[in-house]
Amino acid sequence: MSVLTSNILNLSNLNTLAEKLSRQLKAGDVCFLHGELGAGKTTFVQKLLESYGLKGKVKSPTYGLLESYELEKFTLHHMDLYRLKDPEELIYLGLDDLFKAPSVFLVEWPEKACGSFPTPPTYQLYFYHVLENPDVRRYAGF
Repeated sequence: MSVLTSNILNLSNLNTLAEKLSRQLKAGDVCFLHGELGAGKTTFVQKLLESYGLKGKVKSPTYGLLESYELEKFTLHHMDLYRLKDPEELIYLGLDDLFKAPSVFLVEWPEKACGSFPTPPTYQLYFYHVLENPDVRRYAGF
């Protein structure tokens, strides 16, 4: 896997990154989003969905673990596993059934699944705060 690193100085930079990934995603892809709280993972998903033409509010799946969005070529499933207490909880989300349909998964906090996610990631994105300037985010991935 090649690694691209860039600084996210503003939402325009994040939009560019989201648009780049949106051109590459296809049904069956799984993208793990890594980063501490506030690093920009959910905002990235919002920008990615906007790049597919989705208008309106994108709800964070922090409490429900899963939000799904019907797009033209596939369903995008946005998962936030931050509150996952036990990896066995993934069974109750019906992931096996979700994988049967043309789908893309964006998974925040994938490490909470302790390796029990049904398929390995196609992409892994890492979001970091830049210590010398907390308003800047750094991204590494693809």
